[in-house]
Amino acid sequence: MIENPKRYTITAALPYTNGPIHIGHLAGVYVPSDIYARYLRLQGKDVAFICGSDEHGVAISMKAKKEGITPQQVIDKYDGIIRKSFEDFGISFDNYSRTSAKIHHETASAFFRKLYENGDFIEEVTEQLFDEQAQQFLADRFVMGTCPKCGNEEAYGDQCEKCGSTLNATDLINPKSTITGTTPVKKETKHWFLPLNRYEAFLREWILEGHKNDWKPNVYGQVKSWVDGGLEPRAVTRDLDWGIDVPVEDAEGKKLYVWFDAPIGYISSTKEWAAREGKDWEPYWKDADTKLVHFIGKDNIVFHCIIFPAMLKAEGSFILPDNVPANEFLNLEGNKLSTSKNWAVWLHEYLIDFPEKQDVLRYALTANAPETKDNDFTWKDFQARNNNELAAIYGNFINRVVVLTNKYYDGIVPQPNEFSEVDEQTLAELKAYPAVIASSIERYRFREALGELMNVARLGNKYLADEEPWKMVKTDPERVKTQMYVALQIAMALGILSEPFLPFTAKKMVTIFKNNLISWEKVSQTSELVKPGHQIGQAEILFAQIDDAEIQKQIDKLEATKTANKMENKTVEPQKETATFEDFSKLDLRVGTILEAEKMPKANKLLVLKVDTGMDVRTIVSGIAEYFSPEEVVGKRVTVLVNLAPRALRGVESQGMILMTNNTEGKLVFVNPDADGVDNGALIS
Repeated sequence: MIENPKRYTITAALPYTNGPIHIGHLAGVYVPSDIYARYLRLQGKDVAFICGSDEHGVAISMKAKKEGITPQQVIDKYDGIIRKSFEDFGISFDNYSRTSAKIHHETASAFFRKLYENGDFIEEVTEQLFDEQAQQFLADRFVMGTCPKCGNEEAYGDQCEKCGSTLNATDLINPKSTITGTTPVKKETKHWFLPLNRYEAFLREWILEGHKNDWKPNVYGQVKSWVDGGLEPRAVTRDLDWGIDVPVEDAEGKKLYVWFDAPIGYISSTKEWAAREGKDWEPYWKDADTKLVHFIGKDNIVFHCIIFPAMLKAEGSFILPDNVPANEFLNLEGNKLSTSKNWAVWLHEYLIDFPEKQDVLRYALTANAPETKDNDFTWKDFQARNNNELAAIYGNFINRVVVLTNKYYDGIVPQPNEFSEVDEQTLAELKAYPAVIASSIERYRFREALGELMNVARLGNKYLADEEPWKMVKTDPERVKTQMYVALQIAMALGILSEPFLPFTAKKMVTIFKNNLISWEKVSQTSELVKPGHQIGQAEILFAQIDDAEIQKQIDKLEATKTANKMENKTVEPQKETATFEDFSKLDLRVGTILEAEKMPKANKLLVLKVDTGMDVRTIVSGIAEYFSPEEVVGKRVTVLVNLAPRALRGVESQGMILMTNNTEGKLVFVNPDADGVDNGALIS
């Protein structure tokens, strides 16, 4: 760890511009990185908070094909939506660039050329998957097949999203082109590879030895697993029609692989920022006194902890990240977030339903952040966080302080009298909070830090509840002046310490208290954050209650999505061979009632049924025991094929067949004759 750095370079993962931003992105990367950057700025640190759109991924080409537009139209459309979402939620980037920008093309090309000229690449002709029908080599995301490690039949050519394994397209079993659905062939093509195996010793020393105590266990563990498994050369170029041209001779039709060009986007974005601000960009990437921190999701750990550092090491003049505090994934109502299935809470839609409630979502996502394990976002928890914590604790305290100050002193901060032991103890406890919260933030424990922030509000509520100024004002109004002075100091401290977590609320506090937020350290250095005689404003509701109807609307929206997904993914068996009327007329289908049922001994799937067919009572063996207990089926009316040739099953002769089908969830259900007046034995024709 770098002690007392001169400056901080903070990067947040570049989002793909193939769709809007949802709560998973916010919780995993952008809120924690914003908290960290805002906290450092409050301390007066030199910060460059850097991000930008990743616009060269295969995901862009796939989206363009799906929407029938060009890749440029895709990136322009979603770059605008993403930028607005970040702005709307107060993500305070110092620069948000685009990898389609000229400065990025130049930076990435120069980076490649330097490694190329230094002989850091391996040039090799290999076999890659080629779609003969589409007449193109298939980028990894244009291939789908069975994962060789876990058997998932829907793994992509670069990664299995079920087990998390990083793959090569040629590793897949039974690969299929997602463009045409055909089986690709292997075809020779020349590419350049970064020999990661050359950097294995460096990575072991730098991460496995140097960062074993300060990097998150989930990050360290994934890196260790990769390094221990042995590193191999990885292609840095691809046969594509969208991206940055490979800047060497004999590379026509080849582009820089997106994983190579995207992290260089941090550097080019910093250059863009420095040029605009009249700064020198190089110290933020090349000075040993700079602390570099990458905020990412767990799916990017390998790229930011192994591949990008190897690239920087090969280039030779760049610093390495001090930490990569990757988060795990956030699920939604018990299911994995999925953009393709619309199982998400989109930021631009959230603000339509919950206007001016950005901080409520920031709070809920931070309080339930997937810092060390996958966590689940639910609308009920969101409601409870708002109503029981933000409104009942934070908002209640601020409201009482402002209302009472206006009621007793026309909004003027009173001059305190002698402090009691309780007053001094409360103010001393207040002074300790900045260091406590800072310690959690600097160890990337943002949930913990947020909990300590709420303890400041609890401190204020407890002080007021114990002191009861609304009662004391009748008997000792001079004492109340001191009580309200202390309460106002707590309120002002809460506004300052809230800024990294709840920036919109902190801004409202500035308006309410008519006092600009001062530096983080001031809270611990002085007991007079707001002076006697200062005029404050009127109270306003910081956090309104969210009622059940608003939450039910969101749950219903998700249920509608779930239903739509089921219908879209519903598979219907293809029609069988054509049957003549004579074929059908041979079938004798009757309505029957199940009179008795019991499990077949030593058979998990079979029930032995006694069925009244209207003609007789007969035994039928049915393979439904996995879905129904004997007690459930007794008395059920069923459709029976009565003239099926008898068949012995485990020594029991079955004299017919019960008609069944599968519902949309794959569960076995009866094909039932439910109409009134249908008697047993009725012929179905």
